[in-house]
Amino acid sequence: MLKPPDAERGALATLLSRNPPTKIVWGIERIRSMLAAVDTPQSAFDSILVGGTNGKGSVAAMAEGLLRGHGVCTGLYTSPHLVDPSERIRIDGRPIDPELLHGCASEVLPLAEREGATFFESITAVALLAFARAGVEQAVIEVGLGGRLDATNVLTPDACAITNIALDHADHLGDTLEQIAREKSGIIKQSIPIVVGSLPEPLAAIVAGRAADLSAPLVVLGREVRVESVATDIGGTGFTYRSPTDLDLERFQVPLPGAHQATNAGLALAVVEAAGNALDPVSSRTALAGVRWPGRFQVLERPEGTVVLDVAHNPAGARALEETLRRIPLPEPIVGLIGILGDKPWREMLQPVLRHTTAAVFTVPPSAPQERHWNPEEASHAVPGHRIEVISDFDRALRRARELAGDGTVLVTGSSHTVGDALRVLSDQTDIPRGPG
Repeated sequence: MLKPPDAERGALATLLSRNPPTKIVWGIERIRSMLAAVDTPQSAFDSILVGGTNGKGSVAAMAEGLLRGHGVCTGLYTSPHLVDPSERIRIDGRPIDPELLHGCASEVLPLAEREGATFFESITAVALLAFARAGVEQAVIEVGLGGRLDATNVLTPDACAITNIALDHADHLGDTLEQIAREKSGIIKQSIPIVVGSLPEPLAAIVAGRAADLSAPLVVLGREVRVESVATDIGGTGFTYRSPTDLDLERFQVPLPGAHQATNAGLALAVVEAAGNALDPVSSRTALAGVRWPGRFQVLERPEGTVVLDVAHNPAGARALEETLRRIPLPEPIVGLIGILGDKPWREMLQPVLRHTTAAVFTVPPSAPQERHWNPEEASHAVPGHRIEVISDFDRALRRARELAGDGTVLVTGSSHTVGDALRVLSDQTDIPRGPG
């Protein structure tokens, strides 16, 4: 494969450096202007938009797998990446071709500079342009932050999904669940179907009200479609899907551990159908069985012992991780390698994980922005009664966690930066899959 010219590779690096200002200036005007300058590529393909607080990446990966398993030429756009920015953009199940990636970046860069766009706005424009250039038929797009004013909301999709709503990014989205629900329901559009996970009142009422105002057909997990008879183990999760379609009472299996992954798979099936795609049971079963999504209770069996990587980056994610740890036996002792971002509610996140670990090493993931570093020493004093060691140097911390675990399990968690940095170290020694297919 030809390498892209140095100028094009430099364009991507420059886009990567376009960090948001201290205070984000919300709006989709900048990305809309950038896309207009390259002939509105988002209109060249059909799309599905997946929002929510947790699980939206898993739902997007499963939805893309379902489409691809039925012969659709697909695009998949997710965030954040764990190791390499190209993970965010996949075409027909494969990482984007470097030449296409860098070529699109070189077109977007001057537009981003003109508009004062952030990295996320810029890479979203790159993805949409790449999908159009590659002849993608239908793309699955994960919402970045919120929904109403997120760069991805420039799309007019065939269907939308909202996985769940929990407190996260309160500094940007609001400090109540109701405020966050209003932001996330901003992806709902006139007459376009919306699939929603089970939500508590009054959040369900907020989303339903928005759907009614826009005459958007509403499909609710637990009502129009249901996931039942869930069984999970270290190899994955099985469930029965109930719906008014030909998939009614079909049994599916996804190779992602955790009962919440059955919910995610149910949402993926529902939103792909809501987008007008006819799914047959055999192809759907094969497609879901082939989904891979790194960093979501990803289990690596290595000569020195088991490693589990989970990006749980907020309290809801930590609780989901705790539930999976409770259900799935792992080789003991379990030692946590934990690195949480300083702007997250780390006190709430620590206890669910520490309840299932013999010891933990608190560290700082080197890929995390300096301004978002937590203070692991302070955190260690906030959780008395647990065996905690603080080692800021990440490589040393990973080695120490393995020493403490022996031939047991090292659990790497706390943020996508922590998991990504661990994958970088581990991938020097083994081939680790980094994509959904």
